[in-house]
Amino acid sequence: MTSSPVLPSRDDPVAAAASEWVGGPAGRRAVPGRRWWNPLRIALAVGCVALALGVLADKPCHDRSWESREDRAVWTSLCYSDVPFLYRERGLADGDVVYRDTLLEYPVLTGGVMQTTAYGAQALQGMVNPDPPDRAIAESVRFYEITAVLMAVAALVTIVATGRTAPSRPWDALLVAASPLLLFSAAINWDLLAVALTSVAILAWTRERPGWAGVLIGAGVAVKIYPVLLLGVFFLVALRAPERAVAFRRFVLATVAAATTWAVVNVPVALWAGDGWRYFFTFNIDRGADFGSIWYALQLLAPDLLRNDIDRLVLGAGLIMLGVVVVIAMLAAEPPRMTQLAFLAVAAFLLVNKVWSPQYTLWLLPLAVLARPRWRELVIWQVAEVLYFAAVWLYLAGFFDPENPVISGDVYAWSILLRVGALVWLCALVCRDILRPEHDPVRASIPSGGLTAA
Repeated sequence: MTSSPVLPSRDDPVAAAASEWVGGPAGRRAVPGRRWWNPLRIALAVGCVALALGVLADKPCHDRSWESREDRAVWTSLCYSDVPFLYRERGLADGDVVYRDTLLEYPVLTGGVMQTTAYGAQALQGMVNPDPPDRAIAESVRFYEITAVLMAVAALVTIVATGRTAPSRPWDALLVAASPLLLFSAAINWDLLAVALTSVAILAWTRERPGWAGVLIGAGVAVKIYPVLLLGVFFLVALRAPERAVAFRRFVLATVAAATTWAVVNVPVALWAGDGWRYFFTFNIDRGADFGSIWYALQLLAPDLLRNDIDRLVLGAGLIMLGVVVVIAMLAAEPPRMTQLAFLAVAAFLLVNKVWSPQYTLWLLPLAVLARPRWRELVIWQVAEVLYFAAVWLYLAGFFDPENPVISGDVYAWSILLRVGALVWLCALVCRDILRPEHDPVRASIPSGGLTAA
């Protein structure tokens, strides 16, 4: 194990080249960890700047109060957010209680956060202006503001967890903090709650706290479904661990803790409001190909290609891709790192999912940084995501105003295929790192005993 943090300007070719603008790579005697501005604090400061810029980017919509999805400026200003619209459209503005009085297409912890935030928004609006011209619209803006703060806190937690997962590589947290994905997507929805819980669960696993890792996974699944994939990753790690019996005990403990936590959160709501609780599952089962997915792109480019129900295609493709992850994990000469497998599993899920909203890519951000912390690859992948981010909003401007499209359906479809191609390319690099460990930029900087953990 290295005695001091790995320095990007000495470890990453792109970072080394960029450092020439500020005096060149850090010297051999540099000891950044002894200063107050250590790598983690710098990453948190950069993250705060990125999140603040994200709020400023939403200002055109904030000034217009996100009044209507038919307002073209919501889309062309690239500042759309689900948050204020859902406040008005899911009964929160009318005093409804989620799951009991209104159907909600989110798991129960997300619903709980929405309900609590709604009460806070109403109280805040009462203090700011108790008699606005349109109470629902005014409260929905307050709802967005409180949510943006909560998501910022979740983002900072994610940055800290990422920086501490591989202790010898704290500077990798900066790759999360400075990401344009964080800037553009933080306040679109509540995904960063699940990202934070997942990131801390990974940290707990690397610190040999499988019980806490399971608790955090169970809570994460009650926010978004994807953290459950970590349990499969832990199983693969156990299969390849040198001390298999110990590893399987950790896996079982994490699984039991995750299932118990999920049940504690979900069962009371299921008993209290069964129809509302089940709606999340039926909504996702019944939906068709939706925005961002490869299935939607194929429908736009070749409408006759997917005439049948896509559920079987999604299931089949998902099983194949997850099977590929299992095969790679088992064939690797050296046990793969846990975060490499976690990145591949979540990427496989997104690649075949029926919907791939812009903010879903936040699920991958800390995992990609932990799996392959290389500036060039991460920049190329994120450029494709930023191009898609612009394309989806411009496409939706025409979707809600068909007589005045901004970009064509074909252009939008190709933007989807571009982001798919970029992610597949990044996955291929991670697979190569697993099969040929000498290419893995992380492996040399952590002790051999912690490879499967981190």
